[in-house]
Amino acid sequence: MTNDEKEVKAARSADLTGEVCPMTFVKVKLHIEQIQSGEVLEVVLKEGDHMRNVPRSIKDEGHKIVKVSQLDGGRYSLMIVKDGGGSQGGKE
Repeated sequence: MTNDEKEVKAARSADLTGEVCPMTFVKVKLHIEQIQSGEVLEVVLKEGDHMRNVPRSIKDEGHKIVKVSQLDGGRYSLMIVKDGGGSQGGKE
């Protein structure tokens, strides 16, 4: 087993397959706010616009996607590590 294959444990998990863009990313942000810097959030998204837009927005906010897994039924699991930087707004 390589380092890339080791198990990633989520501190929090959210199934957002029932959400509609742009609310999907708003819900992801709310869940990210509930975890500590360096912790992992797992989100489950539908394929399509959700998988095109949400990962880009997560990276733009300064967080890191460490794992993407394809699930059944056109769903994907994203493992997101919360950034410790000032992504909550405000300039330094």
